[in-house]
Formats: sequence, C-alpha cells, structure tokens
Amino acid sequence: MRAASSKSTPASAAAPASKALATKAVKAAAPTKSAASKVPKAAIRPPAIKPKATLTPKPTLTVSSKNYSSWSLRGWLLCRMAGLDFVEQQLSAADPSIRAELLLQSSSFLVPCLEHEGLRIWDTLAIAEYLHEIAPGAGLLPKDKAARAHCRSICGEMHSGFANLRSALPMNIKAHHPGFKVWTGAQADIERILAIWRECLKTYGGPYLFGAISMADAMYAPVCSRFTTYDVKLDPATRAYCRLVLSHPSIKEWTAAAKIEPDELEELDVEF
Repeated sequence: MRAASSKSTPASAAAPASKALATKAVKAAAPTKSAASKVPKAAIRPPAIKPKATLTPKPTLTVSSKNYSSWSLRGWLLCRMAGLDFVEQQLSAADPSIRAELLLQSSSFLVPCLEHEGLRIWDTLAIAEYLHEIAPGAGLLPKDKAARAHCRSICGEMHSGFANLRSALPMNIKAHHPGFKVWTGAQADIERILAIWRECLKTYGGPYLFGAISMADAMYAPVCSRFTTYDVKLDPATRAYCRLVLSHPSIKEWTAAAKIEPDELEELDVEF
C-alpha cells in the first residue's frame, strides 16, 4: 500500500509572498500626499522668535542738599529701608526753588521726588505710603493695627507740625553749636517730640520707636541730627535713641556725604 504524500510549498515560492506583504505594510504606514496636505500649516511653522524684553529703568529719587535738607534725608532713608534699588539725582541748592524750600520760604516742597514705573511722588509722607504699598514686607509700618495707626499719627505730626523747631534749629549736619540757646517756641516743640519718643519707647519696648525700625524713625531721623547740632539736652532714654538712629549705616552714609558737600547757604552757616 503506497503512503499518501503531503504537498509542501517550496521555500523559493514562499519568499516572494513575504516580500509582497512587507511592501504593503510599509506603504500602508507611509502618509500619502493627501494625508500630509491635511496637516495644518501652523503645525509645521518654526516657532516665533520672541522680541527681547525691554529693560525697565531704575527708579529715580531726586534730592537736594544732604547737609541742609531734612525732607530729602527722610525720603532717601525711606527708599533705603524699603529696599528700593534707585538712582539718586541731586539738585543744587543754588536753584531758586530749592533754595526757597531749604530756607522755609516756600509753602510747597517738591523735593524729594520719587519716579517709579511712570509715576512721580514728591511729598515725603506720600512717598512713605507708596513704598509701604509696593514693599509691604519691608516693615515701614507696624503689623498691628493699633500700632500702625499710632505710627501714622506721629508721622503726620512730624510732617505738618513743629514749625518753630524748623525755623529756630534748621538742619545743618556740618555745624555744631554747643550750649545753643533754645527759645520758648522751639522748646515747646522739643518737649513734645521727646514726649512722643518716650511714649513709643515705653509702649513698644524699643530700641526704635515701634520696636523694629519703621517709617516713624525715618521721619524723626533729621530731628536726631538737629538735636546733635544744637546740643539739645536729652534724658538717657532719648539720648540712647538718638545715638541709635544716627549710628544706622544709611544715616552714616548720608552724613559722610553731607560733610563733604560744598557750603551753599550762607544764611544757615552763620554763627548763632
């Protein structure tokens, strides 16, 4: 009995079939022209080149004399305390409007003036409040609501009051008048200022008026300088406070610049 023979496909015949299948698979995977044409043009565009960022100019603080201008010192110190990176521009005391301000012959004080992000702020108390808004973490005002209100009150009193002190004891860092005679009007201003200091130091524990350095210390810093210039008698607590303020690095920097500044106001350099 003859065994049935099984039919087998030769290897040479199977190879073309495999190649044909592989070719079909490649063609199926490759995108056709019609498929490529459907890709949005935006998807194949190169990324847009962003324009270079425009550098924002630094804030500018305009001040006048460092020897004579108490308001310039306040504004400058406030900017330093707020951590503001600013450019300083100094005007000459020979300018008629600046001279009028320094001699208290002007009812409007336009210096110091802060220019920041297109804004101009020229009143010292306005500068202080603006800096508190843009740098609330700098501590220009106390965190506690009651202390903050108190701080604003004594800053406002310094800003709008003490006219006799200003006229009788003008700012003059380079001068020193031991045994200076203080008349009644100015003495009343001095006593009020010392009462403010004592109350704050007692209430908030020092070493500055509200514990940590604040807007109030910037507002009263020129008074510390005046008390030194005119040899005003102080008690131990207020004397220590004055020394602390005048030893602050920023105050020392300002004082050093004031001492090498040319004398430009003979009216304030006379012997009292």
